[in-house]
Amino acid sequence: SLLGSRAVPETPLRDSGSGLAPAGEGWFVVNVRDAWWGTLEGFGSSCMFEHWEAPFPQLGIRLTVLEPGQPNALYHSESQQEAFLVLFGECRLLVEGEERPLRAWDFFHSPAGTPHVFVGAGEGPCVILMCGARTEDEQLHYPVSELAARYGASVSEETTDAEQAYAPFGSPTLGRPPHWDRLPWVSQA
Repeated sequence: SLLGSRAVPETPLRDSGSGLAPAGEGWFVVNVRDAWWGTLEGFGSSCMFEHWEAPFPQLGIRLTVLEPGQPNALYHSESQQEAFLVLFGECRLLVEGEERPLRAWDFFHSPAGTPHVFVGAGEGPCVILMCGARTEDEQLHYPVSELAARYGASVSEETTDAEQAYAPFGSPTLGRPPHWDRLPWVSQA
């Protein structure tokens, strides 16, 4: 049994260029203010917690910051369940072709196969905690969506290939979100 059979070591944290990331496997503690951040132009910024070369094998988790009108991704579904909690600000949830306004403390459960995307709304940034199950056989689907296209969040041609879906948008860059000083963990420090 893995439970109680061995001690799990603490992994050191190393500067990734935009904050601290784990240097290997093991447990660690990092504050959001100190963790590494990545940005894909036009799709918000995310605090990833895990190292990009060694993602957590069972659970993906991140904080995403969206400015008003900014989607977090392209409209898509995954073969794994996901869960989302709006922590700060307002956003729109586009789900199964419908639009729902969300605000702080609204929770969205997304069963496997549910097409969705978030779009920032309101007067300032929105912060969403995003979690999802991970398996080696994960599958993605990017359908064409007229609703999502109104927000710049739809592919022009249906695909199951994430690289193809995001090819027009370039590569993510390291860096904290704009208006860092307006975010709750900075102002409460």
